[in-house]
Amino acid sequence: MPLPTPGSGQSKKDWDSSCMGNDAMVSEYSDEKQRYAVCQSIWKKAKSKKDNDMNNIERRVFPVTEIRINRGVDGHGDKLVGYPAMFNRMSEDLGGFKEKIEPGAFKKTIKSSDVRALFNHDRNFVLGRTTNDTLKLKEDRDGLYMECFPPDTQWARDLKVSVDRGDVTQMSFGFSTITDRWETKDEENIRTLEEVELFDVSVVTFPAYPDTSVALRSMEEWRDNIKKEDPPDPTVEEEKIEEPMLPDKAAIRQRELELKRKGRILLEDTINE
Repeated sequence: MPLPTPGSGQSKKDWDSSCMGNDAMVSEYSDEKQRYAVCQSIWKKAKSKKDNDMNNIERRVFPVTEIRINRGVDGHGDKLVGYPAMFNRMSEDLGGFKEKIEPGAFKKTIKSSDVRALFNHDRNFVLGRTTNDTLKLKEDRDGLYMECFPPDTQWARDLKVSVDRGDVTQMSFGFSTITDRWETKDEENIRTLEEVELFDVSVVTFPAYPDTSVALRSMEEWRDNIKKEDPPDPTVEEEKIEEPMLPDKAAIRQRELELKRKGRILLEDTINE
């Protein structure tokens, strides 16, 4: 039976309680002090992984063709719908490469991750959350489709008005890369996102410049791997640059002795005269 791991959004207190009472933990570690120590170790490793994932978050923006408010009917609240990400749509130049998203990239993460919908990437303005069904995400043939039920607050009501008026027309998403693929086409470096872990989707007023530092590191690794996989062809003779020939130490010493002998001969001739 596998050991437990902390759930997304689970508090430390809840984790301690659930871990200590877990059947697998009780069976594997009957001593409570040992079990508690193992629970703390699992928590620390999970937290370290989460912190590392947060450091590797990338953000992308799409000028979506449709983001709208569906007015509530039959007692249901208004619904914000749109596409945070589109499949197989080539991005602009992101600083030495272009990027596209492969269908299926979000398939696993939307089933397991605790994703938030935000306004302008601000964690203080949460529009919805997948774990309580106020945010629903799914893949269709076009991309990552979102349905969000905003809270009944003043700022959320103002946002709905702005979307209705067409003042806010873009969405962004934050992710970390699980797997990607690099290739060169028409002298351009192309990155294809095959699988990602999704952290948030956001309705944005002004899209932030894409954070591509992680992608650029991935591109450098790809280039290094190409160099390792394709060593220089030994049958192709490289152009050699001839270095100037330098005299060795023996030749220099011989020349010094010759000059000294000539100097002595000249000196003797002068004295004799």
